[in-house]
Amino acid sequence: MNRLSQLLEFYKEDPKDEFILFALAQEYQKLGDLAQALQFYQTLHTTHPLYIGTYYHLAKLYLQQNAREQATATLKEGITVAKEASDFHALAELQNLLVNVEMGLDDD
Repeated sequence: MNRLSQLLEFYKEDPKDEFILFALAQEYQKLGDLAQALQFYQTLHTTHPLYIGTYYHLAKLYLQQNAREQATATLKEGITVAKEASDFHALAELQNLLVNVEMGLDDD
């Protein structure tokens, strides 16, 4: 059983598990299925807005799709969540990416 199949089995067992949603989004993104990755990131964002890791990766996906306004809004929201959680590592990563986006330096 490959990783995606295994994750989908876990998802069937608990479709609200934040770690599984995140792992599925990551796996689909790795496989190049950006539409599926976006769907899982958005579900995670909606159902678990305090899952801070979502913001950085969702913003990066938006940037891959040339959706800069959505990326910027996602980063700003993530910065607020990271500040409220006192997650300074995530805060620094989100702020750094936002600065890069605003300066047009976000190309990988």
